[in-house]
Amino acid sequence: ILLDDFLLTHSVFMPTDKLLQVLHKQYCMSASERAESWNEAYPQLKKQKVLRITVEWAEKCKDLLLEDEIAVRLLKDLNAIARKDLHVYPNLKEELTRLKHIVDTVEYRSGKRLCVKPLFRHFSRTDICLQQREPLRGTDEIFCRVYASDHSYVTIKSRLSASVQEIVLSVAEKLQHSEEESKEPVHKNLLLVALRSSGEKTMFRLDEDSVFTTLGVNTHLFACTKESVESLVPPPAVERLPHEGPEINEMNMVEVANQITTFDWELLNCVNELELIHYVFRNESIRRRTANLELVLQRCSEVQHWVATEILMCERLGKRVQLLKTFINIAALCKEKQNLFSFFAIIMGLCNAAISRLCLTWEKLPAKCKKLFQKFESLTDPSRNHKSYRDTIARMKPPLIPFVPLLLKDMTFIHEGNKTFLNQLVNFEKMHMVANAVRTMRKYRSTPLETEIRPAPDAG
Repeated sequence: ILLDDFLLTHSVFMPTDKLLQVLHKQYCMSASERAESWNEAYPQLKKQKVLRITVEWAEKCKDLLLEDEIAVRLLKDLNAIARKDLHVYPNLKEELTRLKHIVDTVEYRSGKRLCVKPLFRHFSRTDICLQQREPLRGTDEIFCRVYASDHSYVTIKSRLSASVQEIVLSVAEKLQHSEEESKEPVHKNLLLVALRSSGEKTMFRLDEDSVFTTLGVNTHLFACTKESVESLVPPPAVERLPHEGPEINEMNMVEVANQITTFDWELLNCVNELELIHYVFRNESIRRRTANLELVLQRCSEVQHWVATEILMCERLGKRVQLLKTFINIAALCKEKQNLFSFFAIIMGLCNAAISRLCLTWEKLPAKCKKLFQKFESLTDPSRNHKSYRDTIARMKPPLIPFVPLLLKDMTFIHEGNKTFLNQLVNFEKMHMVANAVRTMRKYRSTPLETEIRPAPDAG
């Protein structure tokens, strides 16, 4: 467990390149060290331990290695040196085989060409949904729409990890600004701003990167001058397209819950456990990308908005009551499948203030359904540090999909409530608590998900 704690949290206090350099140095034991060793087997045992630690670290990184060229180069160097030692130290074969497999996999994956995706809306496209989901990478190319203050827009093609400065340059180039019209390049006058539908604005610094992953539901990117930031307003709402296919309350609820759970499971499995640490410690020494984790968090918001929008857009009272009942039943099925992530998101959507004000709709809801919803409300009740939720999830066995925002909240509480360094030494008690939180996610994903769902009891 101590080694696991260290490998999970080392990036908080020791950069990856420094860790690999130390391992490299420990592997290349000098002749004088070998001569001083009283045990002839010691050099081989030490090299084995160094390779084992390196391999275990690399296996935790998985797809994150694809974005770290320095780490990959150091792994290749160590692999090459160790292979030369194989004839002297034959017991290194097992660790070397694992290390070579990792290096070969990274080289293959690095050369694999990925298609360009629309910004985080690719999960709604049939052609992508039919393929096995792969984790997002910083090198993935996406299309993104960037607006001007007059609501005209340009569509740029960019890397997911692009810096704000690179995005601004692409926008300026698309707008065909002429640098001759100004004493300084026009892109230096542009700012990148995220604007929510509520009017809330976030201005990005030029040195920030991976900003695409921070965009929430109904958030638009604007490129504008400093003077026009205050006057920015969200673009007009897009008129809702005519609905094609069956209505939600006409679908098989078991199948809907099954598809939701399968999709959530795929999203969760794309999240590297190290992303949890990178996300919580992102304002300190760590500047790592957490695109897959942020996509999961965005999914939670989108499910909430989907539930509220479907109900509010329904004009007929009878149909609205039926829709409300349908969502409660879908939530029950998600809970039955141990998908507490979408269960929470659906219930939070139903607790939206605009939904709560639909008095006639709630009055017409069958008593059995009302009672079930009240039970679900108590389960999502945040009082006593979400005791109801914690008691429920403690009784569940893997596989299960937790409410990820609460796990991140727990990790943030550990981080902010404990110092990372004590007397200039790493606070390993804190690192142990952080690693324990990460291991809970590992436990939840330790068993493959079965896609069939037992029908939940009808809510009336």
